Amino acid sequence: MFEKETYIRRRAQLKKLVGNGVVVLFGNNESPANYPANGYAPFRQDSSFLYYFGQHRDGLVGVIDIDNDEEWLFGDDIDVEDIVWMGYTPSVADLGTEVGVSKTAPMAQLKVLCDKANGRSIHFLPPYRFDTKIQIMDLLGIHPSQQKEKASLDLIKAVVKMRATKEPQEIEAIEKACDVGYAMHTTAQLLIKPGVTERFIGGQVDGIARSLAQGVSFATIFSQHGEIMHGNPSDAPLEDGRLVLCDAGCELNDYCSDNTRTMPVNGKFTQKQLEIYSIVEACHDYVLEVAKPGVKYADVHFAVCRLMTDRLKELGLMKGDTEEAVRAGAHAMFLPHGLGHMMGMDVHDMEGLGQIYVGFDEETRPNLEQFGTNCLRMGRKLEPGFVVTDEPGIYFIPHLIDLWKKEGHCKEFLNFDLLETYKDFGGIRIEDDLLITEDGCRFMGSKRIPYHPQELEDFMKNN
Repeated sequence: MFEKETYIRRRAQLKKLVGNGVVVLFGNNESPANYPANGYAPFRQDSSFLYYFGQHRDGLVGVIDIDNDEEWLFGDDIDVEDIVWMGYTPSVADLGTEVGVSKTAPMAQLKVLCDKANGRSIHFLPPYRFDTKIQIMDLLGIHPSQQKEKASLDLIKAVVKMRATKEPQEIEAIEKACDVGYAMHTTAQLLIKPGVTERFIGGQVDGIARSLAQGVSFATIFSQHGEIMHGNPSDAPLEDGRLVLCDAGCELNDYCSDNTRTMPVNGKFTQKQLEIYSIVEACHDYVLEVAKPGVKYADVHFAVCRLMTDRLKELGLMKGDTEEAVRAGAHAMFLPHGLGHMMGMDVHDMEGLGQIYVGFDEETRPNLEQFGTNCLRMGRKLEPGFVVTDEPGIYFIPHLIDLWKKEGHCKEFLNFDLLETYKDFGGIRIEDDLLITEDGCRFMGSKRIPYHPQELEDFMKNN
């Protein structure tokens, strides 16, 4: 939690941006692993509630009555039955005082306040948990199937505007999370060797996050099948001669890190692996040259795609005119996702508010028609204080190769005969978190996880 004044200032700014009506921000409730008394730990609060009301306790709702200039925290005090099991929890009134909210009431009174709105707009964000959807239906009479479209666009845009630009204290929190990410990834790099299972190393990575932070910021990806974007660790032992991809991050003090590294299992790249790896490395580093305020991240993405296409043409995997190939989406054979996404309190920051509002603006709209391009999460014009990921990759996906070859899709730009020899290659991704500064950008975290080929090989060998 930041100082009380942070939340007072944020709520005041939100009032100005939304303009009128009643803003209702739902905190999360406990989410059971199976039975009701078996809740997940640690508890994960809703990020937007946390941004404006700062409290981690479950079962809270924050309300901002803009017209009457009132702020409320609704929730039921914890009774002795729960204190016996969970320990003492401050009263809702005390929680409100900690974040500068003077008016509090039991949860049952929230319905009374909503009923007294007298036709004024009640603003809420798109819900993503079923218990919240039921609560909204009880309060406002809106069926869960209609709540996403009934969510307040004014509130969505206001929250995105505020949360997209990170305050100095938020940047500091992300830097610290990145330092834990360094420990997670270097631990993995030191454990990698033939015969160790994916699950064992994935578990060690998770353990670092639980030991040094609140936990992981998303389910750890650790797999020799790097061509599978979300390849969870399996019981498979690591095999000599293969590559293994680790995509992992932590949450620390409510802010995230997100990094990816790809390593040779035996600590030494083959020539074939090095050729592909060097292309991804060049694309990853190229972003530092072109990402800056005023530049659209979609333009950075396609600049990387052109560089990748040029380098793949040198290997004979692609051919033809680079501009035409990228325009046709031929590069998506190798890079079927976007260059990166917003990051902050959520690893895909504000994802639940709608990617069209988070990652795009009035000037830059998503292209949902073209394979690969339809997966761009971030295309909007960059501004100082944005935190985005830089994560180019090259993947050889056997089913995709077979499909495009059968259909003749982009055959004028792809060498399918040579692609056949890469079907067992896997995939490579290199990812770091990028802060947009006043005149450019920089990677976040005080230490850089080894990724340059010689540096990585030396680290895996000598440590």
